Amino acid sequence: MIISVASGKGGTGKTTAATSLAAVLGQKAQLIDCDVEEPNCHILMNPVLTMQKPVSLPVPKVDMSKCTLCEKCGQVCQFSAILVIGKEVLTFPEMCHGCGGCSLLCPEGAITEDEREIGVIETGMAGDVEFVHGKLRVGEAMSPPLIRAVKSMINPDRIAILDAPPGASCPVINTVVGSDAIIMVTEPTPFGLHDLRIAIDAVKELAIPLGVVINRADIGDDDVRNYCHTAGIPILMEIPHLRAIAEGYSRGRLLVESAPEYKERFIELFNMVGAMSKGTGASEVSSHA
Repeated sequence: MIISVASGKGGTGKTTAATSLAAVLGQKAQLIDCDVEEPNCHILMNPVLTMQKPVSLPVPKVDMSKCTLCEKCGQVCQFSAILVIGKEVLTFPEMCHGCGGCSLLCPEGAITEDEREIGVIETGMAGDVEFVHGKLRVGEAMSPPLIRAVKSMINPDRIAILDAPPGASCPVINTVVGSDAIIMVTEPTPFGLHDLRIAIDAVKELAIPLGVVINRADIGDDDVRNYCHTAGIPILMEIPHLRAIAEGYSRGRLLVESAPEYKERFIELFNMVGAMSKGTGASEVSSHA
């Protein structure tokens, strides 16, 4: 089973929820941090990382002795990563999406591909939880290729918890596609509701079962609850704004360590998500798992 934990905006408690959910599932879980631009699950999980693998993207390399300046390479590239200007072919590797179209269409075979490293994948164990995260190289503009590489590490024998990037753009879609269920973490504020609406609109075409967790639920207003009720979106859990949780987070502690009474609540959350996903193979987990 694959569960994506997402949010319309940063700072709602998405990573807090994802890490605690993985922690209560223990040896059944694999936690994958897909927020490759700013991964922070490791801060709360303290994994022992045992493997690092570079991730590269193919970019064009032009042999000008073969090139006839026909411009077919530039015409096929939607991102202007390769252009014919005068008697020169200019390449912009940072803009290349690695589709390989230019090399395939070059009639003279003048274009080959070089590998350009965009980031790394690191794996290890956080107690009984299998841990994976990606780290995008500083200055890289595109995270989806690295996110797809990180997702290739999904272990089908474990329950994969994917911590998605915040927002509703391409990195989020690349993370949640293929999931059996999505947990949207939000807060009961005007900003929280505004960005929750955008995120839900962005993923609804994927037809993936979705529910909401409201963090800091005892502040703000009832507009998020009213929206979920009207839209028919289940509220799976509400987490209050507890001092113990906030202090624990500031010290890098899991929510379920700072507030042990929430271990049972997160097990209930998983069982609700399993029921919500409607026959995706989720098995119920007991409080003694």
